[in-house]
Amino acid sequence: MANGGDLTATGASIEQESPVVPPPPREIPTANIPPPRFTAPNRVNLTEENQSLLNSIRSSAALTPQEKNTLFNLTTSSEENGAAQFREVVSRSDLRRMASLLTSDLDRFLEMARNKNGSNRIQELLGKTDEVDTFFVNAISRRFLHIMADLHASRVAMQGMRVFSQAKKAAMYDYVLHHAVNLACDRGGYTVLKQIINDWCALGHFFYRDQLLYIVALNALRLSYDPHGNYVVQHVLRLNDLRCTHNVSVNLGGHCFGLSFTKLGSYVVGKLLDTEEAGEVVVGEFLWCYGVVQLARSEFGSFVVWKALRVMQERNGDLFWRLVNKLMPFIQLLRGHRIGTFLDSLC
Repeated sequence: MANGGDLTATGASIEQESPVVPPPPREIPTANIPPPRFTAPNRVNLTEENQSLLNSIRSSAALTPQEKNTLFNLTTSSEENGAAQFREVVSRSDLRRMASLLTSDLDRFLEMARNKNGSNRIQELLGKTDEVDTFFVNAISRRFLHIMADLHASRVAMQGMRVFSQAKKAAMYDYVLHHAVNLACDRGGYTVLKQIINDWCALGHFFYRDQLLYIVALNALRLSYDPHGNYVVQHVLRLNDLRCTHNVSVNLGGHCFGLSFTKLGSYVVGKLLDTEEAGEVVVGEFLWCYGVVQLARSEFGSFVVWKALRVMQERNGDLFWRLVNKLMPFIQLLRGHRIGTFLDSLC
């Protein structure tokens, strides 16, 4: 049609509707908008002390003694918003400057790392940049034994060994190897050393793990008599690493008899009996010694001899009967012990 309309099925004409254009938005005067309460939506309101500290950090000025205390409190605070305050200061500071201040006083750094909150907050700063990590590696290495012997401080070093660059990780691993024996004999360090062994196994650091196992095996005699080190020896034996178990048995050769008289040593010898090769070495030593009856009657040695009989009965009939024959002439002295009852059952 001339007017450009559409036709319906009956031929009637329908006029097309023009598209509706929405009116332009009404401008709102900016003068009527109240100023925002915060300069950034997620920004935390710092306390007066922390704001003053932040200003000093940004100015690169040396911190006053009071500001150093504020930094310590900021890092270790257990207040509800303590972590948020710390993160806010860090986010608005130069990270290199922050790391430098935290590690400038090594004793203060150690004190912060030994604090649960301090340990967690320092860990948050690790692995950000290699330059920043340098400050922390230097601080950890200069207080290495003290850090590794503490529950919370050791977690800083452990985290560093996970997130540092390969070169810095290697340096940390070398420190562990150098101080391994001292850590194993330390009341807090031995548990950390066991965790490091587990971590290196899980992360596939077999080169360093094998070196660490060798050091433990090489010092197995000293560690087996130590109230903490013996747990490390037991731990490496539980790994069922054939080379390590062999090295431990070699370095304890000729000493298993004496170790079995002690509570801690008997645990180690008992672990050796769990493995076929080392177990035969232990029983062979018992057969060579004249005092095996005294061992069988002693408080801790009786456990070892009893275990030796049981495992050899299952695994090595020849060594089992040789040990039985060595004990049998003294069966009267062993009655009243489970070993005596066991020997009676064989008659």
